[in-house]
Amino acid sequence: MSDAPAHLVLPGYQNSGPEHWQSRWEAADPGFVRVQQADWDKPQLADWVAELDRAVVAAGRPVVLVAHSLGCITVAHWAAGRTDTAGVLGALLVAPADVDTAEVPELYGFRPVPLQPLPFASTVVASSDDPWCTIERAAAFAAAWGSQFVGAGALGHINSDSGLGDWPEGRTLLTDLVGRAGPGGRAQRGRA
Repeated sequence: MSDAPAHLVLPGYQNSGPEHWQSRWEAADPGFVRVQQADWDKPQLADWVAELDRAVVAAGRPVVLVAHSLGCITVAHWAAGRTDTAGVLGALLVAPADVDTAEVPELYGFRPVPLQPLPFASTVVASSDDPWCTIERAAAFAAAWGSQFVGAGALGHINSDSGLGDWPEGRTLLTDLVGRAGPGGRAQRGRA
């Protein structure tokens, strides 16, 4: 078994297509494994959280969560409902969706967004022109979750429409997060 952590990929609402940076990272590295959801178009909070829980346990080694959009909100709900998150070293939370204001009925079940501190190192990455979340709201999520906050400029929803390709800046942020998390994960969380 490898000493390297597993990277669990958590797409958002309607999944991440082949040109999305998450899909590209997964295709390029067998250490990246997508958390598959039964229904990407009609997400159910309990189901999405349960799938994340199963994936963390099934990894059999420490994990780093690589979440986008609704995947970020899923991580927040999962962490808020767990007493043991020891298997998670950290979470890269990219373009969290503000489901509290999104007028998309399929997302109402994810309301309200949990605002408890995450018990592991985390980085929130947000765009100044994201149609799913204002940069101010993303910064508020980061503050509530105890996450490092990174304003990425005007990148839309930081998805395939943003034309990021392999998004090397994101890989650098992930590497920095894993380094900050260290072997214990918890001791160095927050704005290091």
